[in-house]
Amino acid sequence: MPQLSQDNQECLQKHFFRPSIWTQFLPLFRAQRYNADIHQITENEGDPRAIPDIKPMGSERMEMRKRQMPLAQDAPGAAPGQPGAGSRGSNACCFCWCCCCSCSCLTVRNQEDQRPTIASHELRADLPTWEESPAPTLEEVNAWAQSFDKLMVTPAGRNAFREFLRTEFSEENMLFWMACEELKKEANKNIIEEKARIIYEDYISILSPKEVSLDSRVREVINRNMVEPSQHIFDDAQLQIYTLMHRDSYPRFMNSAVYKDLLQSLSEKSIEA
Repeated sequence: MPQLSQDNQECLQKHFFRPSIWTQFLPLFRAQRYNADIHQITENEGDPRAIPDIKPMGSERMEMRKRQMPLAQDAPGAAPGQPGAGSRGSNACCFCWCCCCSCSCLTVRNQEDQRPTIASHELRADLPTWEESPAPTLEEVNAWAQSFDKLMVTPAGRNAFREFLRTEFSEENMLFWMACEELKKEANKNIIEEKARIIYEDYISILSPKEVSLDSRVREVINRNMVEPSQHIFDDAQLQIYTLMHRDSYPRFMNSAVYKDLLQSLSEKSIEA
């Protein structure tokens, strides 16, 4: 390490006990020691046994930060419940934008954001996807061939027809019709609005994979009425889908293996009885 001049040594001895003067020379000592260590490394590069002894600069920065942390915590502008920069508690301020803190206001906000989602899942579960019904009788299955209305009036008929629609990848038509029927039974305004929104997202929105086929006029009426939906907001769309299933899917259902196998099975049981 290079030696200080005689003048510098006398100056240091004279003002050794004055902290304000001492702090002025502290950076000089660190710079000289750092340059000396760098010079020693350069000289020992060819010697693999030489192990330089260098104090990491990061340790000095960490020491400075430790000194600054108590000052930041005791600053007059700090809020009483706000922790310092070195620790984040449950009372972190609302302006904290990072995701590493457990800010109480963010927790409340997240809970509020989750409430509509939970309610939507519960209401979506209330919409029928399958109806429990007793096994159909031979007379009921024969009546299905008489008219589409007789098929749709019984739960067993709707389940059988829906099973056929699944094979044609058009099950959403029956699901939409059943959801509209369920909506008509509601009287609570909040539940009506939420269920109407769910039905719209599932079957009316062009972004939905289960979108039903509706003309532009019906869609425009629904879009206008979604501002304040009622339990009859989808009546026109439900009628249109009902007509589509009647004219398009119902004739194929009567000639399908689903209907014929069910009719044959019930006929054999009646003969055995």
